[in-house]
Amino acid sequence: MSRKFFAVVFVLIMSVALVLSGCSSKKEPKEALQNAAANTFKLDSYVLNNQIKIKDLSINFPNADDPSVNAMATMLKNAEINVSQVYQKDPMQTEATMEIKLQGDVATTITIPFVMTKDKWFVKIPQVPFLPLPDTVVGKFLVIDLKEMAKQGGEDFNPDMLNPEKSQKLAAEITNAVFAEYDGKTYFKDIDPKDAALPEGTKAKQVVQFNVTNDNVKDAVTIFVKQALPKILDILNKDEYRQMLQIKPEDLADAKKELAAGDDTEFNKALADMQKYLSINTFTINTAIDKNDYPVYQKLDASLDFNDPDTKENVKVAFEVSSAFSKINEKPEFKIGIPTNTITMDQFEQEVGALGY
Repeated sequence: MSRKFFAVVFVLIMSVALVLSGCSSKKEPKEALQNAAANTFKLDSYVLNNQIKIKDLSINFPNADDPSVNAMATMLKNAEINVSQVYQKDPMQTEATMEIKLQGDVATTITIPFVMTKDKWFVKIPQVPFLPLPDTVVGKFLVIDLKEMAKQGGEDFNPDMLNPEKSQKLAAEITNAVFAEYDGKTYFKDIDPKDAALPEGTKAKQVVQFNVTNDNVKDAVTIFVKQALPKILDILNKDEYRQMLQIKPEDLADAKKELAAGDDTEFNKALADMQKYLSINTFTINTAIDKNDYPVYQKLDASLDFNDPDTKENVKVAFEVSSAFSKINEKPEFKIGIPTNTITMDQFEQEVGALGY
């Protein structure tokens, strides 16, 4: 197994932790998050504001001559991605605005509004400084008809792929299966809301922290691969989820066999190698839970170093990810609505193709 494999596994664990965020009475930290996770997947509507900020990024490849590596690091350092979203489960409709702020010599801000329904996506075409587009397409919404896309691909459109209830049910089953494998005292703890640096106005009766360190990352990866992942595959093998995701049962069976046949000696060696090049300075996720058992605010704070002892290559990255829920289960206010100023993919390709792209 390669280092890339373990890097992916590590990211998966962190991603699951983000999803597992979530009590009227105060509960044990792990139980509180489980309860909040279940409630999150029952939300009928909400407003969600997300922010991703790269606080620090440095890349040192001694043997690399490509100057674009450092240029990319400069551009991404202090970069921000902000997404404000309004969601409604039934009928399914989401509208959001993504704002991308880049720094460095090409400092710029790109704003992209988009809308999703059960069978169509609408993406407003922005004017990008380093990728000029014709005026005939800028400002219009590119409409992606999922039914038509499936037809062109020779497949039947599967509406279950965008069914929010089934997706939420699947997410709930997977997150609960993963949670069950992790020791509450090792990975979760309560912190005082006063010490959690919550945004002004955020009311929380409990703040739970998920924490990964150099001391427990090896066990965290082992638990995920050896215990949680087989259970996830069993969940995905249920008829309703296989049909929703269009997964072949033989592919899941092969995946389980591969996991079961894995060489423990090689696995343990790869884990030891991982600890040689990965250093976790900080990896915490604080989840603020309100009186109604909803995870109203969450913040991930991470600082990681990747050092290859053989090549002397080094990457340092520090970033924050925060999300805040509001207007939970209130009547949503859609500002964009269903776009009418649209352009099809064929029309877009014709217009852009005229410029030689």
